[in-house]
Amino acid sequence: MMNRFLLSAATLAISAGMASAEYTLNILHTNDMHSRIESINKYDSTCNAEGEAEGECFGGIARVKSALDTKRAALDNQNVIVLDAGDPFQGSLFYTTYKGAAEAEFMEQMGYDAMAVGNHEFDDGPKGLADFVDTVSFPVISGNLDLTGEALLNGKVENHVVLEVGGKKIGIISALATDTVETSSPGDNVVFQDEIEALTQDAATLEAEGVDIIIALNHVGLNKDLDIAAAVPAIDVVIGGHSHTYMSNDDDGTPAYPTMVDGTPVAQAYAYTKYLGHLSVTFDDDGNVTAASGDPIVLDASVTPDEAFLTRIAEMGAPIEEMKTRVVAEAADVIEGGRDTCRAQECAMGSLIADAMLARVADQGVEIAIQNGGGIRASIDAGPVTMGEVLTVLPFQNTLSTFEVSGEAIVAALENGVGQIEDGAGRFPQVAGMTYAFDASKPSGERISDVMVGGAPIDMAKVYGVVSNNYVRNGGDGYAMFKDAANAYDFGPDLADVTAEYLAEQGPFTPYTDGRITAK
Repeated sequence: MMNRFLLSAATLAISAGMASAEYTLNILHTNDMHSRIESINKYDSTCNAEGEAEGECFGGIARVKSALDTKRAALDNQNVIVLDAGDPFQGSLFYTTYKGAAEAEFMEQMGYDAMAVGNHEFDDGPKGLADFVDTVSFPVISGNLDLTGEALLNGKVENHVVLEVGGKKIGIISALATDTVETSSPGDNVVFQDEIEALTQDAATLEAEGVDIIIALNHVGLNKDLDIAAAVPAIDVVIGGHSHTYMSNDDDGTPAYPTMVDGTPVAQAYAYTKYLGHLSVTFDDDGNVTAASGDPIVLDASVTPDEAFLTRIAEMGAPIEEMKTRVVAEAADVIEGGRDTCRAQECAMGSLIADAMLARVADQGVEIAIQNGGGIRASIDAGPVTMGEVLTVLPFQNTLSTFEVSGEAIVAALENGVGQIEDGAGRFPQVAGMTYAFDASKPSGERISDVMVGGAPIDMAKVYGVVSNNYVRNGGDGYAMFKDAANAYDFGPDLADVTAEYLAEQGPFTPYTDGRITAK
């Protein structure tokens, strides 16, 4: 779908006949920051002091603040707005601890002009979003939500906002993915309208009010944004989020920044505070886009974090360090999660994690769980289990990913998983909901046999619901057969949280292996 829209920004520039009263708007934007208050490493998880000292860290809210301040200063006396396309919530212990208050405090100080509601803003129900909106002074918008029946949010989240910048009226409209009812917890009183229908209506309203420029600030994912740009001609610019897409003009493997759809620039800036988007759009006197250019700015070690933010982050982080020592469960025996076992055979930690994953989404009709052994980084001793121990086992901040693939794809995934067992590769599949056997003496690709799902032989033609982590679902560790899976959703709860909660529910947890994986 993307290729039919893909044009370079340069093809849009009009060099002749441009109106004398052209207007350029600079849009600085973030999306899907996912509570990365602290800086991140190359795996998008929390970086440490050693990584900072070696210049290996990216992002963090203090770098976003510095980058915004620097760009504003460089664009002094030009037209600048700062937008966020949703999902500052969920993804670190700062969110677990402060439930959005940390994100609200820092975003308020950064001076956003508007923010879209993301699906994870509903992770703690309507109240979590309402508390955030009450804390910040900038408008939080979403135009395809009917909130009249939800007292906590009615009148707080608006359909749109109009900004006056450099003598122009800039209308910001927004849509949130309608499957939020499945991916988060908006409750029964939040009613969703079709994204394109809602945006069409809101754009028409703003046009009737004489707004000069209309920007759709969406949280629907890039593919839907491309559809929206094609379907709603009144929209001049689309700034998006939700799909965590890296767009760049320097990498042939990524969509162009911006991607043009019938003259409408569409942009997104990856996720996790690693980049700050900067889109410069020029309009003629009639409000038509005549040029669009830019690129995401990587917030690496060359960007010095804001000192005041660092001080505040350290203050807020103190109880988080204490949280890492919080006891969340108890183990009756050692839960074996060592590299040598979990990358070669069924291991107790692998069975625990896979069972926890499957239990979390079983009510969605999911039948199979697959966890890569390389994502399991430690064992847990007998006795009290702390959150810090769980995070040591699962340090990557991977999220649950659900999707649908055929039985044939499942077998191919298992073949991939055992295909490099002799090398101790991290792709070895720990599973739940199914059993399988393998023979490492056979050639790679011919090792799997006796695959059973729910006690019955796997049906190669049947479509199965699967849960894994977002790394595996996106093709990591050789699982390319999952990259184009149907109905994929990669942004579920953190795997460490899911595992900790499952452990707690079991009471004193007795580790087990039960023969779900057999070596021949």
